[in-house]
Amino acid sequence: MINVLALLVSLIPSILIIIFMFKRNKGNKEYRKACKGALIRGLVCAIPIIFLSLVLYLVNKVIKNALNLSDLAYKAIYNFVVLAFAEEIIKYLCFRRTLKKRKGDYTWTDIVSLMVIVGTAFGLVEDIPYAADANAVTILVRGLTMGHVGYGFLMGLLYGKRLESGKKGYGFLALIIPWILHGMYDFSLTPELMDINDNLIFIAISLAVLDIVLVIIMIRFYLKKKEKYQVLVCHNDVDTNTIDTNLENNE
Repeated sequence: MINVLALLVSLIPSILIIIFMFKRNKGNKEYRKACKGALIRGLVCAIPIIFLSLVLYLVNKVIKNALNLSDLAYKAIYNFVVLAFAEEIIKYLCFRRTLKKRKGDYTWTDIVSLMVIVGTAFGLVEDIPYAADANAVTILVRGLTMGHVGYGFLMGLLYGKRLESGKKGYGFLALIIPWILHGMYDFSLTPELMDINDNLIFIAISLAVLDIVLVIIMIRFYLKKKEKYQVLVCHNDVDTNTIDTNLENNE
């Protein structure tokens, strides 16, 4: 019963974030429709993630046996590729699909919001099965750190930079940086790494703190939105990558 209560409490911050993202630009009907699409894709993306993770897991097992990898090396590949990469690439593709599916004008801030919704929605789904084998403290910590929210914020911010600048490298970074942070966090919690030295737990603690910091930065981003983030960067009637810096179309 205590775990169920802890799970319900842990879901509150993520639910509030999604509600805020929906309401922040409620005057824009196309944005609201895009938010609904992002929410649905975020919730159901667990299905393709499971499939991709299974494929990568089998490939990883073959590589481990073929190269006779140590348990530590195997766990590193497992956490960075099977878990972190599978989740981040599917979330990234769901986010891109949301932008292409919904016709409309989006500012840089809108782009960030849509990616945050995708990441937060997936995090809500992921937290439920994790809660089955975790204690109440772990459940609450996951609910407060909200890694998928922070990674989603980074991904949306960098992808918005790609649209604003026209430089595709930012689109690459939008996937790579969240993936590396996610993989480092997952790997830092593996028993194989802890067996080397118990003091390495500081890595996991540091990354958990970073997750919280990212959420705080995200909140500050919305409280102190700079003019450049209100500029129109995406016009889907033409193409997802079209750049439009017309200040007259600000939110």
